[in-house]
Amino acid sequence: MSSNDNSLVKRAKKKSKKGVGTIIFSRLFMLVLMVFLQVVAMVFFLANTDIFNELYYVIEIIKLFIVIYIVNEQKTDPTMKLIWVIVVLVIPVFGAILYLYVKFQFGSILIRKKIAEINERTHGYLSYDRKKKEELMKNHPMTVGLGNYIYGFSGYPIYTDVEVKYFSSGKKKFAALLEELKKAEKYIFLEYFIIEEGEMWNSVFDILCQKQKEGVEVRVIYDGMCSIVQLPMGYYKKVREKGIKCKLFAPMRPFLSTYQNNRDHRKIVVIDGKTVFTGGVNLADEYINGKERFGYWKDSAVMLKGEVANSFAVMFLRMWNIDSKEIENFEPYLNENKDYQIDSSRAGNVLGYSDEPFDSENISELVYMHLINTAKDNVHIITPYLIIDNVFMSALKFAAKRGVDVKIIMPGIPDKSYAYCVARTYYEELIEAGVKIYEFTPGFTHSKVFVVDGTKATVGTANLDYRSFFLHFECGALIFDSPEIKMVEEDFQTTLKASHRVTLQECRNRNFLYKYAGKILRMIAPLL
Repeated sequence: MSSNDNSLVKRAKKKSKKGVGTIIFSRLFMLVLMVFLQVVAMVFFLANTDIFNELYYVIEIIKLFIVIYIVNEQKTDPTMKLIWVIVVLVIPVFGAILYLYVKFQFGSILIRKKIAEINERTHGYLSYDRKKKEELMKNHPMTVGLGNYIYGFSGYPIYTDVEVKYFSSGKKKFAALLEELKKAEKYIFLEYFIIEEGEMWNSVFDILCQKQKEGVEVRVIYDGMCSIVQLPMGYYKKVREKGIKCKLFAPMRPFLSTYQNNRDHRKIVVIDGKTVFTGGVNLADEYINGKERFGYWKDSAVMLKGEVANSFAVMFLRMWNIDSKEIENFEPYLNENKDYQIDSSRAGNVLGYSDEPFDSENISELVYMHLINTAKDNVHIITPYLIIDNVFMSALKFAAKRGVDVKIIMPGIPDKSYAYCVARTYYEELIEAGVKIYEFTPGFTHSKVFVVDGTKATVGTANLDYRSFFLHFECGALIFDSPEIKMVEEDFQTTLKASHRVTLQECRNRNFLYKYAGKILRMIAPLL
C-alpha cells in the first residue's frame, strides 16, 4: 500500500449511511413486510374465529399445492427450494403471496423472453478458431471443456494471444482507464453497477464528453439502484445532454419494477473492439480510496487487449438491446481486422464469460467450481462475501481434504454487518475440513479473484453469494497460460500478509447470540 493508502487506514473507520432504497427494494424488506402482515392477519382471525375456521382448510390446500410445486421445480437450486418451503409453511398466507410475487413477475417473464431472443439471434457473431482450439486441447483439456460449455450456451469462445494486465487496486485501474479512454477512435462502451459523482466518475465523464465531440460513439449503462443511492434522479438525462447515449437498467419503481432484485452488477469497458476492462472496481471514489467507507478498500481489475474484446462488446450490446424494440446489428462494433497491438510478454489465453439470472445456467458459480475441482496444489480466493450453497461448500472442503491448499481472504471491516454475520457461520466447518480463512485487517476486500496453481485465474464481478450466483447479471475473465497470473498470485500473497488467520477457537468463542443470529440469517440467505 502507498503512504496515502496507509493514512486512510489510520483514520477513524466510518460507515456511510445506507440508502433507504437499498432496503425498501430488497427481498428481505418484502419478507419482513409479509411477516408483519401475517401477524396482523392472525390477530384479525383470532378476533373473528368464524372467518378463521372457514378459511383454514382453504389456506392449507393452497399451501400444500405451492409446496408441491416448489419441490418439483427442475430449474431451482435445492437450497432455494428449501428456504421457500420454510417461508410458505411458516407464514402460509403471505409467504405464498411473496413466492408467487417473486416467481411469476410479469416484468421478469418479459425480460426473460427478450434475453432469450437476443442471445439466439446474436449467438453466431463470435466463432472459435479451430486450429487454435485443437492446440489448446492438447495442454488444457479441462479448461477447453469448460470453454465448450460456455461457447455452446452463450457464444463466447476462448481467445489466444490476449494481452493481460492485472491491477491490484482501483487506483491503478483508474489511471490505466483514463489513459486508454483518451486513445478511443471509434466507440466507448461503459457498463457499471455503481456510478457516483466524484473524482473518479467526473474524470471519466470529462473524457467521454471530449471523445463524443471528436466523433467517438459513447454509450453508458448504469444500474437503476444508482438513482436512489448514488446519483440524482434522472441523471441519465444530464449525460444524454452531452450527446452521450445513456440507459438506466431496471429503474426503481416502488412495487412496479417487478425485477428489481435482478441488478446489473457487471463492470465492463470496451474501447474500439480492442481493449477491455472488467473486475470489481466501480466508478466511485471509495474504489480508489479517495473516500473512506470501511477502512482501506482492497479491489482488483484486469485490462485485456486483443480479440477477446469482441466477447465483451457482445455482452454489452446484448444488455443494451434488452429494452429495444429492434435488435441492432452488432457487426460494426466487432473488430474483424485483428489490428491489435499487444505486448507479447503479457500474452495468454482468455475466456470471457457472462451470467444472467433468467436462465438455468449458473455460469459464474460453475467457473469457480471448475477452478476448485481442477486444482492440484492451491486455490487462493479473495472475496467480499461468503454465502454459499451446499455444493460449493462441499467442493471447497473436498479440495482441502485431498491436499489442496485452500485459502480464502475475507474483509476485516465489512460493508454489510448481516452478510458478515452469515459468512462467519461457514468458518468453523470449513476450517475443520482444512480450509484456511483470513480476514483483511486494514479494511474491506471487494476483489472477486481466484488464482489456482499459479496457472489459472479469474477476475470478475461475481461474489461468492446467492445474489451473484442466482439474481444478478455478472461477468468475468478466465485467464490461463499468461505470465500475468504471477501478478495475481503476488497480489494475493501481499494481501495475505495484511490479514489475520481465523482460528477454530475464535469461531467457537464467538458470542452465542451473534452465532445464533448468523444461523437464523443463513436460513433465509437466498432471500437477502
